Amino acid sequence: MLVLAFDTATAAITVALYEWTPGEGAVPRAVAETVDRRRHTELLTPSVAKVMAVAGAAPDDLSAIAVGVGPGPYTGLRVGLVTARSMGEALAVPVHGVCTLDVIAWASGREEPFAVATDARRKEVYWARYDSCRERATGPAVGPASAVLDGAPAGLPVIGEGAALYPDVLGGSGHEPLLPGAGALAELTVARLSGRKGPALLPPEPLYLRRPDAREPGPRKRVTPV
Repeated sequence: MLVLAFDTATAAITVALYEWTPGEGAVPRAVAETVDRRRHTELLTPSVAKVMAVAGAAPDDLSAIAVGVGPGPYTGLRVGLVTARSMGEALAVPVHGVCTLDVIAWASGREEPFAVATDARRKEVYWARYDSCRERATGPAVGPASAVLDGAPAGLPVIGEGAALYPDVLGGSGHEPLLPGAGALAELTVARLSGRKGPALLPPEPLYLRRPDAREPGPRKRVTPV
């Protein structure tokens, strides 16, 4: 079973192809990772093509697609979701969504409570708290960095790019991983498909948490003749 995974909800454009064999687990076939906040549209499709070529796989070989559903900025997040849904429909394979914060949590491998925070811009972060890398306790939510630890146990570790951006509020070290990786996304998806414990798989729908900046213009104002 070949699982193609990618996430564009943060500055990372990350793509991975994993092969899953029951009883043997998930094995990486190819990975491509780039960090660029402005070129998700230009970089995602070539990255997918590169990963497939390196692995010597064809689109028809895919058994499933996994995509990060955010939360994240509107434009970048939309690129990944539209691509995933289009490929899934064209290839007639299932598309599984995964919360991007869950991907970072899974990659951390932590067994004690912690939080994940990513950059939401506007001096805010997207965040969630976890009992372990396999179980989200609360969130996702968006707000100021101070909200991450509001009501949390003293000394709760916070990982992710959002924590690194606000070290005075969220702690000064130990924030890795900063960004999601498609390898962790693929591994999490395979774990859930094989019946193991982990964050829930979701429909491939965006977790925006707030309205996009761009809006349709309203009706024109009537001009009263002078």
